[in-house]
Amino acid sequence: MKRRLMIASLLLASQAARAQVPGARAMKIVVPFGAGTTTDIVGRVLADSLGKQLGQPVIVENKPGAGGSIGSDQVAKATADGQTLVLGTVGTHAINASLFKNLSYDPLRDFVPLGFVGATPTLLVVPAASPWKSVVDLARATDPNINFASAGNGTSGHLAGELLNVRLGKNFVHVPYRDGAQAMTELMAGNVQFMFYHPAAVLPHIRAGKLRALGVSGAKRSAAAPEVPTLMEQGVPDFDLVAWFMLYGPAGLAAARRDALRKATRAVLAQPETREKLAAQGIEQADMGDSAMASFGAAEIAKWGEAVKRSGAQIN
Repeated sequence: MKRRLMIASLLLASQAARAQVPGARAMKIVVPFGAGTTTDIVGRVLADSLGKQLGQPVIVENKPGAGGSIGSDQVAKATADGQTLVLGTVGTHAINASLFKNLSYDPLRDFVPLGFVGATPTLLVVPAASPWKSVVDLARATDPNINFASAGNGTSGHLAGELLNVRLGKNFVHVPYRDGAQAMTELMAGNVQFMFYHPAAVLPHIRAGKLRALGVSGAKRSAAAPEVPTLMEQGVPDFDLVAWFMLYGPAGLAAARRDALRKATRAVLAQPETREKLAAQGIEQADMGDSAMASFGAAEIAKWGEAVKRSGAQIN
């Protein structure tokens, strides 16, 4: 009987430790893009799961602007106590390193990776009224006033459009918006001609008959839209760009705190409920250890640096 009571007490104590603690100091995940964007949705899924895992409130703070560099810079300069984190992206922690001439933070030196959330290709979409039915049609277009939208300078959608210029020998003009939601609104209104964006954000508009997908930016088709062929399938050479998400803390985190956050993040990313929610956003997960995250970040900066150089894009 005593043994049973002891086991029951331990179970109750464990559950209590995992419960939200009233009055506990809230942890903050900075999402460096606007509300309603894919990054925002992913950040909120992560915040909810981490809050339950850690037993403390975890809130999301949207800090959009300058291709995600404003919010990222805020976390780079935050107190390294593990209470302020950032949901970094391929834009904030790879593309921006080469795209911005005077970036205010170093993606490698100023951050410590805590968990690789996953990756997703983007879809090249046009308004439903567009005459283009495929990437081949877009490649044949002769109108000199074709514009493409993005969620801001330095985003994967921006660079995907610039790389398309290189691959097709075109001069499509980039039009950056405050966030992806605004860009899609302008696209559906016909004020811009195409954009690259995450499947989860554009698929509802495709199903509603407001947008049409012409191609996928990755080397393989998206699990969220398997019927859409890749750009390479349609003859665009060497076009393999995917967007990814990584949780980071500021450099200088104490080893114990860093390891605890990595363990908690790894645990929530393995939970079926979290995996299901991320999959619904078109996020394809990959288990990545601590050393792998660091080497991945360095490799991505090099890869995108070359892509930025080829595209000729540069932001002062």
